Amino acid sequence: MPKLDIRELYYITHIDNLPSILAHGVLSHAKMESEGVHATPIYDADIVSKRNHIMTPDKSNLWSYANLYFQPRNAMMYRVVHEKESKNLAVVGVSPKVLTEQDAFITDGNAAHETTQFYYPSKGLEMLRQQWSIIKNDWWNRDDGSKRKIMAECLIPKHVKPEYIQNIYVANNSVRDAIQKNIGDVNIAVSSEPDMFFQPDSRTKIGDNISLIDGDMFFSNLQTLTISVNLQGVMGKGLASRAKYQFPDVYVAYQDVCRAKRITATRPHLYKRESSLDEELADVGAPLIAPNAVKWFLLFATKRHWKNNSRLDDIEGGLAWVRDNYQTQGIQSLAMPALGCGLGGLDWKKVGPLMCKYLHGINISVAIYLPREHQIETQYKTASHLLSL
Repeated sequence: MPKLDIRELYYITHIDNLPSILAHGVLSHAKMESEGVHATPIYDADIVSKRNHIMTPDKSNLWSYANLYFQPRNAMMYRVVHEKESKNLAVVGVSPKVLTEQDAFITDGNAAHETTQFYYPSKGLEMLRQQWSIIKNDWWNRDDGSKRKIMAECLIPKHVKPEYIQNIYVANNSVRDAIQKNIGDVNIAVSSEPDMFFQPDSRTKIGDNISLIDGDMFFSNLQTLTISVNLQGVMGKGLASRAKYQFPDVYVAYQDVCRAKRITATRPHLYKRESSLDEELADVGAPLIAPNAVKWFLLFATKRHWKNNSRLDDIEGGLAWVRDNYQTQGIQSLAMPALGCGLGGLDWKKVGPLMCKYLHGINISVAIYLPREHQIETQYKTASHLLSL
């Protein structure tokens, strides 16, 4: 069973609310109303209204509690980022000592969900230990319950006292610098944590249409995501393994095209998925209006057999297919990993220029996500190197 390592709990808010929160703490909705405290809202009105009608075991409604998450990078954050923009958001880090507050509750998921259970802290911590690996995961799935469970909450009656606040997290350095000036001499660390807000850690423009990105490709706003696969129908490790569990229908489609030999070493297959990714990732509420809500998946063979390394000539053949077919296939924008540079054993020094040779100058935005298995030297991430072929 995973170790329960609760270093902080988290409250998602608008940056304009930080001075009030640092002075008075995180207030429940009911306390804000009774004391006439104005706060800039970030949540969908339907979601907030629904919580007014959800009762805890002590017969109080959720408006009576300040709610904290054990994982801020969840379905609620995904929704808020797309509705309010990450630059306007902050996450307040709260000491786990808040769990000792009298009459607190811990939930096993989104407190407003009809199947969620409420626990007093002693039993709640036991429950959290059982699902801690889900709560700390990078992704979730609507169908297996992880979307609800990753939003497990701690409910604190009335308010979270300001002395429990120990950190503030924002999406980028410019927001961090502005907040540090705004909060004055308050002894609270302000940190830039882009990944918490589904933002890349870095982005570098290469030529006319290519961006090099250090981040999580599965939360890209681009229309088509590329999954590196083999020709044996096996999704065992890396990006393919994540796709297998986060998007089971993609795995089924992949196996079908392998059996039918509609994918080869030099001919990728485009799976035109019709269901909305935003509906799966965002918390419930009004329909979420976001670019490229419908995601397509480009199954790109970087290995012939899962046991073997990638071949550079196969990568080149697949890239040529993309260049020659993206328009007729309807690809409007494309996210790709560094093909063959992870488990495939290829060297980015060779793969990077090859990818840019075929993808630079085409009439769509292309994001190349750098390998996360190892660091790439700066000289091999420059336009002069990548556009050299």
